[in-house]
Amino acid sequence: MTSAFLSALGGRIAERWLAALALPGLLFLTAATAATLLGHEHWSDLERLRDWVDTLSDSPAARSAGTVVLVALGVLAGAAATGAAAQALGTGVELLWCAEPHGPVLRYLADRRSRRWRVADAAFRTALVAAGRARIEGAAEADRLADVAERRYADRARIASAPPRHPFRMGDRLSGPAQRLWQAYRLDLTAAWPHLWLLAADGTRAELQAARLRLTASARLCAWGLGYLVLAVWWWPAALAGGVAVTSGVLRGRAAADAFAELTEALADLHVRDLAAALNVEYEGRDDRVLGERLTRLLRKESGDP
Repeated sequence: MTSAFLSALGGRIAERWLAALALPGLLFLTAATAATLLGHEHWSDLERLRDWVDTLSDSPAARSAGTVVLVALGVLAGAAATGAAAQALGTGVELLWCAEPHGPVLRYLADRRSRRWRVADAAFRTALVAAGRARIEGAAEADRLADVAERRYADRARIASAPPRHPFRMGDRLSGPAQRLWQAYRLDLTAAWPHLWLLAADGTRAELQAARLRLTASARLCAWGLGYLVLAVWWWPAALAGGVAVTSGVLRGRAAADAFAELTEALADLHVRDLAAALNVEYEGRDDRVLGERLTRLLRKESGDP
């Protein structure tokens, strides 16, 4: 039974390694080889590639089984190394998405988003006032002005749901639940999160973990896209693959960040009183903010009555 378990575990590890590192790495190495051999001038010359493959296959080394095995192992090792580099770069992309506005570049991006949000917010408020006035006066164009206000609201929401603080949308989206929970309950989500996690059902944890893994996978996809954009310096068709990968990674990352943030906030909303009960904090008849403050003091290990 132990050998069957180890065999199954090894199969799963090999499958994940193949999917996460080897296959994307082999594809990238293939594109890099094409970029090296073809370049911009012969970007679509398949005959050139075929001649190169024929030359390799006709060489004396190709008839040696040992050489073939060594080359295959070298290619797999190169693919794995390329995949590991993409994973590391993906971690950097993920950290960049959630970065605080430190440094001149990130501060500029955060200030730019903030300015855009204020302009969109002013346009929405102006349209909302115009629509409300038209509705009160019974004007014929009230419905049209209401539609305009909805579009202005959507324009503002595409930037951020609240005044942005981060250089990128995903940073604001992921930090949003902590801000809203503090405003609603005076609950410190950072201090409360490990306890809320332990109270969550297995299905809820699985959903959160899946959303978190999707965010990581999206950042890794962006990393692969950046690698292909670098190859485009030598072979322009790689720019198509790189552009698609980066765009898809950003869109998937936004969806994953939205899902993770919504699930995080929902978990806290549903279990804040369960947390109070588990920590023996009385909450009957208490205002949510009073309860949140007592929980925050307790979880931060601050002095005072819990």
